[in-house]
Amino acid sequence: MDKIKGKTWTFDKNIDTDVIIPGRYLRTFNPEDLAKHVLETERPDFTKNVQKGDIIVADENFGCGSSREQAPVAIKTAGVDAIVAKSFGRIFYRNAINIGLPVIISDIKAKDGDIISIDLSEGSLVNETTGESVTFEPFKDFMLDILNDGGVVNHYLKEKG
Repeated sequence: MDKIKGKTWTFDKNIDTDVIIPGRYLRTFNPEDLAKHVLETERPDFTKNVQKGDIIVADENFGCGSSREQAPVAIKTAGVDAIVAKSFGRIFYRNAINIGLPVIISDIKAKDGDIISIDLSEGSLVNETTGESVTFEPFKDFMLDILNDGGVVNHYLKEKG
């Protein structure tokens, strides 16, 4: 999972976990059920049109708010392979890594439908539609291992043998 390439969905700043997955849907822990409602109040077309491999590009403070792990779970289950934002809510960031969803702190301009390429180990991000290229701090090997194993629990089980 060192390299990711996909179509973008863009979001503004301060997308909180209540917007990502509204509280009224938290009566279930089924990831597939949660994914049907991810970001529906912000972008009603998102759940109908998001495809495996898509990438979210957001402004500042993506995932702020509560500590609900269901927010990154719903995004990942919906098909999103990575999130790029200028900044993240700290708990959201950790929860995303813990469940195997790459979150990249970077500032790249994108519009819906642009194609973005990300190299996690090199720390490079390219908007192939516009040609813009930016760098970010590369992911450490242990972080890549966690992401490649599908999250911290799977990584632990693999390491434990």
